[in-house]
Amino acid sequence: MRALGLIGLVLALLIVGLIAKKQMGSGVSTALPTVPGVAAPAAGEAPATVRDQAQQVQQQVKQALDAAAQARKLPDDN
Repeated sequence: MRALGLIGLVLALLIVGLIAKKQMGSGVSTALPTVPGVAAPAAGEAPATVRDQAQQVQQQVKQALDAAAQARKLPDDN
């Protein structure tokens, strides 16, 4: 009975390993997330470096947070 459990465990690990290998081997696109109100790069532009992409994402997040903060401001209760 223990052997059957061990075989099932090994089989489950084998399946998980094969799925993980398949996922790692598939090409992952490096598309930047889009933020409403922020212009996307033109289709003809040269691909940016990783550093440029990271800075662009940081700027987009900052702009989105600033816009959200502006929308949440409440009037003063004087």
